Amino acid sequence: MASRRTVLKGGLAVGAIAATWMFKPVSRASVQSDYFKGLSRFLDQHDISRPALLVDLNRLDQNLTNLNTFFNRHPQKTYRIVVKSLPSPALLDYIARRTNTHAYMVFHLPFLLSLVSTTPDADILFGKPMPVASARHFYQIWRKQQPAFVPQKQLQWLIDSEMRLKQYLQLAQQQEQRLRVNLEIDVGLHRGGFNQTQEFRRALDIIAANPEHLQLSGLMGYDAHVSKLPGFLAGREFARVQQRYQDYIAQIRKAYPDWLNRPLCFNGAGSPTFLRYADVEAVNDLSVGSCLLKPSDFDQPMLDEYVPAAVIATRVLKKQSNKGIPTQEWLGTVAGHWDPNQQLSFFIYGGNWMATPCSPSGLEFNELYRSSNQQGLLGSADVPLDVDDWVFLRPMQSEAVLLQFGDLLAVRDGQLEGLWPILRQGASSSPDITS
Repeated sequence: MASRRTVLKGGLAVGAIAATWMFKPVSRASVQSDYFKGLSRFLDQHDISRPALLVDLNRLDQNLTNLNTFFNRHPQKTYRIVVKSLPSPALLDYIARRTNTHAYMVFHLPFLLSLVSTTPDADILFGKPMPVASARHFYQIWRKQQPAFVPQKQLQWLIDSEMRLKQYLQLAQQQEQRLRVNLEIDVGLHRGGFNQTQEFRRALDIIAANPEHLQLSGLMGYDAHVSKLPGFLAGREFARVQQRYQDYIAQIRKAYPDWLNRPLCFNGAGSPTFLRYADVEAVNDLSVGSCLLKPSDFDQPMLDEYVPAAVIATRVLKKQSNKGIPTQEWLGTVAGHWDPNQQLSFFIYGGNWMATPCSPSGLEFNELYRSSNQQGLLGSADVPLDVDDWVFLRPMQSEAVLLQFGDLLAVRDGQLEGLWPILRQGASSSPDITS
């Protein structure tokens, strides 16, 4: 007869095995949704032969309706389209027409040159300070092309320091231009900008002393850090952000009160924070871009009404059992027995994008095969996926990802509405570097 100690040890062993088994992973595969089945049929019908980025116009329209609802309730605020987050002329035009705006924020010189050419009535604010060499290059191209765009009225250069302001003053004198300058202020993000009263006042004095070459067009205070804070901390910090912003406006009012008698652009916000500005009077210009396509980095409670409107589609090149680590193939068998989600390996056309698999469900990246050529994925035997089938990935952001696939596929109700070219990242024209 077994001793009490033996029985106890056996019971503990059985309990340990049972407890371990409770934590054994289960397959995360499920039936593919009708939505992605429809996208797969669309891609096959149009004989798409490369990785592609699709923009769902129905979903985009839903997001635009939400955006318009906010700005219609607050008509005193200007909606400014963030170009880097929506880098396609046709996409920008689609959004501009449906939001009735001609205000844009740009971050890249080639994007500025494109916008000046395609949208001559654009009101443009730079979202980051540019090297003075970039501004000089812009005026060289602008003078050659003679577009209808008038920089003295339509373009705001962002200035983040007294030194850069002096550089731009010298450029304005050389170009015989009056530059509209928007002063970047540090409202808490600590990513540059004016943050000392004395330096800010000196900048105002430089502008005032050179009215033929400089004109203050407004302020820009970016608050991206607010969205990274938990609830009550975010609310408290947002109040502080607004107080800092108002303090800078107060400095303008004290030094040069007449400047406030003309319209100034007091810009702020971004997709994660613009909804907080409903009752903020000081900030009259709000920048919004990414939430209209809603990549996964913008899955935040404040944006719950917005839906993902962009997806990457690419084909499966290879399907096989999980071979484990090269030279240690037995690990693949062990991993597949323990975790069914590691039973099969799939290799896709392209990869290593800032994106995560979203359909079919149950796929995850195989970290052994992080490749821009043919990225590896893992999944269970239940994943409904074969060679040549489509895998869909959701972008984490839009500003870099949209530039990696050539023409965007604009889709509505399973039909192709257009191939939308992306903005060029290289300059459309350059000065003669041989002279």
